[in-house]
Amino acid sequence: TATALTVLAHAVPAMVVAVALLVVFGGGRFLAWFPSGGLASPEAAGWAWPWRVLDLAWHLALPVAALVISGFSSLALLTRNLFLEEIGKHYVLLARAKGLAPRRVLLGHVFRNAMLLVVAGLPGALLGVVFGGGVLVEALFGLQGLGLLGIEAALSRDFPVIFGTLWLTTLAGLVLHLTSDLLYVAVDPRIGFDAARR
Repeated sequence: TATALTVLAHAVPAMVVAVALLVVFGGGRFLAWFPSGGLASPEAAGWAWPWRVLDLAWHLALPVAALVISGFSSLALLTRNLFLEEIGKHYVLLARAKGLAPRRVLLGHVFRNAMLLVVAGLPGALLGVVFGGGVLVEALFGLQGLGLLGIEAALSRDFPVIFGTLWLTTLAGLVLHLTSDLLYVAVDPRIGFDAARR
């Protein structure tokens, strides 16, 4: 069931997921649990900061859910396939034959080897989530985000804003790739400068 739902989420674009969430939970036809647009309630300006943060989270729940459902499904499928591939390898069978506990086999052996490719694919998945379908989701929910700002700047030939958005997206990509390299070392200590010197 989980695999079927992941494949379905992978096949559906973020904009379609956003429309479905609006229809079901945003007061479209069924439930009105979440607001259909904007970043804050009109009366939230006079509230204390904890309530304003909760109001912001309430407004961002549907857009973030739309981006995450469609964006991380490919990473979930990759993780599942890598774990299944690693579980069938000979070193896992040997560890089980030695009498190691299944939890220790999964966390100590399978997890480290399977997560390397997942960590490598994480920056691309995050960039795809934030900047891939983000423009359409921002337009659908009426959010003034970076993607929509860049599109409007390109249409109006506002070159400083275009260069600013390009600079921010490039910086975000560099930070994500640096984080990916640091996670590499955290997941598998054999990777790193100290290991290369030995």
